[in-house]
Amino acid sequence: MPGGRLTQQDRQQIAAGLADGLTYAEIARRLGRPTSTITREVIRNGGATAYRGDLAHHATERRARRRRSTSPIRTSNPPAAPGRDIEAVREYEETFAGVFIASGLPKMTARTLACLFTTDAGSLTASQIAGRLQVSPASVSKAIAFLESQGLVRRERDERRRERYVVDNDVMYESTMASAKATAHLGEIARQGVNVLGPGSPAAARLENIARFIDFVSESIARAAEQAREILHTRIGAPPSEETR
Repeated sequence: MPGGRLTQQDRQQIAAGLADGLTYAEIARRLGRPTSTITREVIRNGGATAYRGDLAHHATERRARRRRSTSPIRTSNPPAAPGRDIEAVREYEETFAGVFIASGLPKMTARTLACLFTTDAGSLTASQIAGRLQVSPASVSKAIAFLESQGLVRRERDERRRERYVVDNDVMYESTMASAKATAHLGEIARQGVNVLGPGSPAAARLENIARFIDFVSESIARAAEQAREILHTRIGAPPSEETR
């Protein structure tokens, strides 16, 4: 029923909707569910191309049995900010993590990054992350190591000498610039093929057009990121400074 747990029939309808090419939002409307519920369900069970209703239902039942038989992990969990719906925040974090998973990040890494992004301070200890996600500190450590290698988080020590993991305001800028550079590299490789295949050949012409397209796209992304970088440091609703009064 709408608002309750997804049934096996619901999951079969989700699978049918995906096979028909429906969007998550359209499937959600047909089932009377939030779009985030459908998004999380599909991403958690293999993604749009691999989702199977019966398999997803059995996997969900196995996870539920495992949770019931496993003792809860005792970790320090920072208190929720006043006025926030804890369940709504958790659901949003899962949806946010789902976007990162769809882009290629491992599940635990994606959940850790989403957790840090949705924290007011923008930093947490390994223990606090483990508490919020209800996982072991060892799982968090592996996720942090990967995020550090990609330049998405950094470490610092607080006044109590505890290691904290921080997402800077410039994380999205750095990630976008890295993506632009990787795209530009693809263009360089494509252009190398022009000489290998012989200028004037259909294959060489195709690669040259690809290289020109990629040049334009990567340069546009880098230029837009530079121009928009200041937005990442804007305080929404902040009072005007003394200089602007």
